[in-house]
Amino acid sequence: MNTNAIEISVGTSRDIQGISYLQEQNLAANNGTLSAALPESVIAEMMAEMPVIVARSGDKVLGFLMTSTLTKNADMPIIKAMLASYSGSDNAFLYGPICVSSEARNQGLAKQMFAALRPRVAGKEGVLFIRNDNVASLKAHVNMGMSVVAEFDFSGKSYSVFSFIG
Repeated sequence: MNTNAIEISVGTSRDIQGISYLQEQNLAANNGTLSAALPESVIAEMMAEMPVIVARSGDKVLGFLMTSTLTKNADMPIIKAMLASYSGSDNAFLYGPICVSSEARNQGLAKQMFAALRPRVAGKEGVLFIRNDNVASLKAHVNMGMSVVAEFDFSGKSYSVFSFIG
């Protein structure tokens, strides 16, 4: 796949089905690395509150980077566990999940989506978690300048909490 044909921008309602499909394909239950899938209605609400960055080729969603307020998904058990280990600053927000389709991996899309997000969250603290056995994601986020600030266990798995300033 040629990255020149890939557009990276803030997602819109036309991207919701593609985001939903991509997250479903990448759930841990399907041998992926995403811990949970968000319903399309929640994705739409997140888009209304915070930027959701999308990488697409034509109408096909190849990647997404979601963000939300700290309270938006705080009722999810894994988010509760993360926030118990590190709650972030007063202006913190949740970064993630981030996902790139298998066909578009290793082309720098995660880094490009992160670069598109940063000016939209300038001065705010992004807080995220990554399962410790997801070595590729751990390395990618360190390479994007994020730092580990805490760790937690959830459902028998270990996670690292990362933080960055937009």
